[in-house]
Amino acid sequence: MKPCSVAGVDVSKLQLDVCTRPADAVSSVPNDLDGIHRLIRQFQQDNVQLVCVESTGGLEALLVRQLHEAGIPVAVVNPRQIRDFAKALGRLAKTDRLDALTIALFAEKIEPQPTPPRSENAEKLRALTTRRDQVRRLLTQEQNRLDRTADKLVRKLIEKALGFYQKQLQTLDKEIAQVLEADEELQATARIVQSVPGIGATTAALLVAELPELGSITRGQVAALVGVAPRNRDSGTMRGKRTTGGGRKSLRCALFMPTLVAARYNPVIQAFYRHLLNQGKAKMTALIACMRKLLVILNSLVKSQTSWTPTPQTS
Repeated sequence: MKPCSVAGVDVSKLQLDVCTRPADAVSSVPNDLDGIHRLIRQFQQDNVQLVCVESTGGLEALLVRQLHEAGIPVAVVNPRQIRDFAKALGRLAKTDRLDALTIALFAEKIEPQPTPPRSENAEKLRALTTRRDQVRRLLTQEQNRLDRTADKLVRKLIEKALGFYQKQLQTLDKEIAQVLEADEELQATARIVQSVPGIGATTAALLVAELPELGSITRGQVAALVGVAPRNRDSGTMRGKRTTGGGRKSLRCALFMPTLVAARYNPVIQAFYRHLLNQGKAKMTALIACMRKLLVILNSLVKSQTSWTPTPQTS
């Protein structure tokens, strides 16, 4: 049996550049089914115990799915983590092969947690919610253009586009509901999430799709994943301002309006929000803290498989 090794894969539209550590063996295969199967056979031959890839917005999806089916653990990481790791090593040059080497070294030294596999319904739900968010943004853009346009022909074309996107949004909402209805596990999680005052059906579906870790991680981990965990900026006797950021930006954006609603109608979040304001916290700081508390509550409820009560467990 060969000693265990790890691999880093730099993903592009047409090609996968691969580096295996500790041998630093670098190779390339096409980013298609045949190329990935060749790669999997090589990983099995080299006794690769962890594959690390960057999240590229979907280009890595086929590779990740095939690795899961082959039983090879794969960690999908934020590209920013890899960039910061490369800077710490003093590696400023950038090529596909150098990126693969850096990702492999990251996997070896940092040992990121493998990304859990998604069911077929979970993958479909994620694709649908992603498209819904895209269509919603397009609707906002077209509406803004309509408000600034005086030409009758251009207004007519924009109105036609608005009608098309509105129909597509309705279709997506129906498809999302059907996917949730067809999957008992996803439906159960969505029902628990939606039981919390402030969380609607759209946000519940997005959380189920984009935060599959919900209920299986700690309160600190869920806050860090979404990017609402406060980060210290202290040095010596200096105490810097705490900041948040990183994580899954799409979830932070999606949770902003539900947090506003919860701060008004959810008794627990409302009391917490008022307490922070009374302490002199800025409104935005208080809202981010409320978003974090809302996530912690959701994580606890899904973990215990219980719906919202006026005094939920948050630990």
